Amino acid sequence: MDKKQSVVIERLHKLDGSGAVKAFCDVKIADTFIVKGFKIVDGKEGMFVGLPSDLGKDGKWYETFYTTTQDQRKELQQTILEEYKREIKK
Repeated sequence: MDKKQSVVIERLHKLDGSGAVKAFCDVKIADTFIVKGFKIVDGKEGMFVGLPSDLGKDGKWYETFYTTTQDQRKELQQTILEEYKREIKK
């Protein structure tokens, strides 16, 4: 997946405050799909991207979107975090 052409950040909403979740974003993939609900989180081991998820009836969170390979997931995370870093520098 060529991230410059295939993955575009449609919307990035930064949050104020001291919570772990720093922003939410929506991503357009291959100029065809828009996936809403990515979370940018400042975790114990650094920044990461949480994939969209829903709370199940059993009280556990389940991803509603996921990549088929770890390389795709890393590329998606890198694209989102780069955009977030550009936004916080503004």
